[in-house]
Amino acid sequence: MDVSIGLPSTIPGAEGSQILEWAKRADRAAFLSLGVIDRLVYSNDEPLITLAAAAAATERIKLLTAIAILPYRVNAALFAKQAASIQHLSGNRLVLGLGLGGREDDYEAGGVPFAGRGRRFEKMLVDALGVWSGEPRGDAGAIGPTPPVRPGLLIGGQSPRSFQRAAEHADGWIAGGAPPEAFGPAAAQVKAAWEAHGRQGRPRLAALGYFSLGSEAHAHADSYLRHYYAFAGAYAEQVVAGALTDDKAVRDAVAAFAEAGCDELVLFPCNPEPGQVDLLADAIG
Repeated sequence: MDVSIGLPSTIPGAEGSQILEWAKRADRAAFLSLGVIDRLVYSNDEPLITLAAAAAATERIKLLTAIAILPYRVNAALFAKQAASIQHLSGNRLVLGLGLGGREDDYEAGGVPFAGRGRRFEKMLVDALGVWSGEPRGDAGAIGPTPPVRPGLLIGGQSPRSFQRAAEHADGWIAGGAPPEAFGPAAAQVKAAWEAHGRQGRPRLAALGYFSLGSEAHAHADSYLRHYYAFAGAYAEQVVAGALTDDKAVRDAVAAFAEAGCDELVLFPCNPEPGQVDLLADAIG
């Protein structure tokens, strides 16, 4: 199983210099991907712009949205062009985890209806795939740059329809912050949908978690996660309790997700200090 690391771009107060230094350190370490989280009504950096900046600061590490909320972006052609531009400028390192999002305020703030977002997602995804394949759209031809290799594509969500979307259109599935014991049964449903659609090979399966290491690890995890998940009620307590706050917890989580069939575990930070990258790399060993 590969281990990836999230950028601190969702942590309020994280400085741009910290985010770029974080990306550089992760690129020098053994992490597979740099992840970003998407939210509109929050003090976070926009994910595609963040990954574009990270692309310029790195050389080999993959660039992952985990996830980007597609339906409130409305304009599929513009989104596809932005993603294709990152794919071009980064040397084909972009992987798009895409989902619906569950916060109505994000949609309200963008002037986009929350209802019907599933149907909108599917239409936008098909439109984006057409752009990336080089379909002509106007007098000048395709909406470029047409990537020689389309961005990697993972579908997020826990519903049966999400599993179907992954099988129909994507390279695999990305879970939310579920524990490893919940990951395995959901992954089995994704595999079943994959086989039912006659897909060859197997889907790529990814999962997310949170970590905070070193001095005041618990305090950083508690402060950030309670703030970020304030909308989620009792679920916020589960997220806080599941944060990995020492080396043993990190190693145990890596082993448990690998045992559950996960291909890539993306660990997001609760502390924006770039030294957290080194602490996580050391914990994994």
